[in-house]
Parts: sequence; C-alpha cells; structure tokens
Amino acid sequence: MKQSEIWLVNLDPTKGAEIQKTRPAIIVNNNLLGKLPLKVVVPLTDWKDRYKIAPWMVQIKPNIQNGLKKESAVDCFQVRSISEEHLIKRVGTIDIAALYEIKEALKKVFEM
Repeated sequence: MKQSEIWLVNLDPTKGAEIQKTRPAIIVNNNLLGKLPLKVVVPLTDWKDRYKIAPWMVQIKPNIQNGLKKESAVDCFQVRSISEEHLIKRVGTIDIAALYEIKEALKKVFEM
C-alpha cells in the first residue's frame, strides 16, 4: 500500500456531505512516514465537465496502468485518513504527472 496506488475502498459510514460508498481512492501519504495502519487517501468520483473550474478536482482518464474503467475526478477536498481495513483491493497506479496534479490541488485545499 504505497503512494500513487489506486485502491477500492469502503468509505462508509459517513455523515453529511462526505463522499460515501465503496469507490476507488488514491493513496497520497508519503511512503517514508513509517508503517502506520492508516492511509491518507483522495476518493474518485465520476468526471463531470463542470469540475473543470474546481481547483480541487483532478481529471484522470482510464488506462491499463491505473485500471480505471471510466473517466474520473479525484476529489482533493474530500481527502481523509482511513484505516487500512477500509482498503479492499488494489486497482492500479497513477503516473508521476497525475500525482503532481493531485499534490498541487491538495496545496490549494490546504493553502500551502
């Protein structure tokens, strides 16, 4: 379970506007932080053209490497720490360019 991997995760239970259900998510925490039983993830949702103006959304197109079946949006505003027990199955990995875009979107979310 490493940074840039896409995993199918169970995000339930949730409250309010938190993104829910079992869905793909990308691990974004630094691999050098040690062996914690937690992972920091950003969930994916279906891509919609209106997300182009949202600085916290990153578009990911499906390919063999990432294992996605459809065009997706990484919702960096929904970043969260979850127990490894929520990770169900590895789907694929994203490339360095996509990881960079996600990190830039996270910087905007956290004003870093």
